[in-house]
Amino acid sequence: MFDKGADIPYNNQCCPDAGTLDVRPILYTPGRSISFRFPLDLSDLDFGGRRPVTRPVEVSGTVRNRADVLSLDLTARTTLDASCDRCGKRFPLPKTAAFHCALVETVQEEENEELVLLRDGQVDVGELARTAFVLDMDTKILCSEDCKGLCPRCGANLNEGPCGCAPEPDPRWAALSALLDAPDEES
Repeated sequence: MFDKGADIPYNNQCCPDAGTLDVRPILYTPGRSISFRFPLDLSDLDFGGRRPVTRPVEVSGTVRNRADVLSLDLTARTTLDASCDRCGKRFPLPKTAAFHCALVETVQEEENEELVLLRDGQVDVGELARTAFVLDMDTKILCSEDCKGLCPRCGANLNEGPCGCAPEPDPRWAALSALLDAPDEES
């Protein structure tokens, strides 16, 4: 019958690499799980010339053995030092990335992204968290969805009010404007 033992806590200090998790204690014991939690330093990540990850990323998760299938769920969260891509305003941005996969000892399909291969009964959850966090980063960060950005001529922040620049005429109306501004030839 299935072993209904208690969860096995994971202590990062038992492993030489804080991101490496040994799942051998639950590998062949359905109903068991291992929880983990550790900080991850991603301050070296560069996104468009910026390094928004200045605080530790808190990684937590669980590996569960369900009917001899190991499933890993992890969450990586931090607060980014973000800069708006429209107006340049710096602001704190909470960021959470989640990842789920099955852990296997052998893989028949190398291209299956939902399967992660164990190496000697261990998995590098630090590298999985890093990859999940990077892939979940937004390509465009805005301080608000209705950010108006900066005036292209004077650089004023349009979120703080209109700038003093005269509006540029629409080039599609240039021909009509030229006709209206032309001197009247009939007089």
